[in-house]
Amino acid sequence: MPEANCPDATARATPLMRILALDLGKRRIGLAVSDELGITAQGLPTLERINMRRDLGALARLVEEKSVGRILMGNPLHMSGRAGAQAEWVRQFSEALARRTGLDVQLWDERLTTVQASRVLRESGISIEKRARAVDRLSAVILLQSYLDSLGGGL
Repeated sequence: MPEANCPDATARATPLMRILALDLGKRRIGLAVSDELGITAQGLPTLERINMRRDLGALARLVEEKSVGRILMGNPLHMSGRAGAQAEWVRQFSEALARRTGLDVQLWDERLTTVQASRVLRESGISIEKRARAVDRLSAVILLQSYLDSLGGGL
C-alpha cells in the first residue's frame, strides 16, 4: 500500500478514470467521486452502514457503476500524526475493500476534514438534522479535493 499523503507517478490515475473517496464511520460512509479528468470532487449519497459484507458489496457496485479506478480512504490519525485504534480499523477495512474490488486503496490523512466540513455546514445555516447527514459527504469531498490538489490540479 502506498505511503499515506505521498502521491507519486504511480499514484496518478490515468485519464478517464475516477477516484472514489470514503470517509468511513461506524454508522455511515461519506462518499465522493472525482470527475474523469481528476480535477474536481463531487459528493455522492451517504452510505448507511449495515455490516461488512453488505457495505463492501455496495461499495463494489458503486466502483463498477462509476468506473472507479482507485479508492481513497480517510486515515483518522491523531493530531500528533500517530495512528490509533480507529486508524487500524480503517486500515483493516481498506484491505478488505481492496480484496473485494481488486483496486488500490490509498489512505489519506483526514485530520480536520470533519471539523472543516462541520464549520462550512454550520455557517451555511443548514439545520442540525441535515448537517448530521451532510457532514459525512462533505468530509469525503474535502478529502478527495485535497488529494486531487496534491496531484497538481489534474491528472
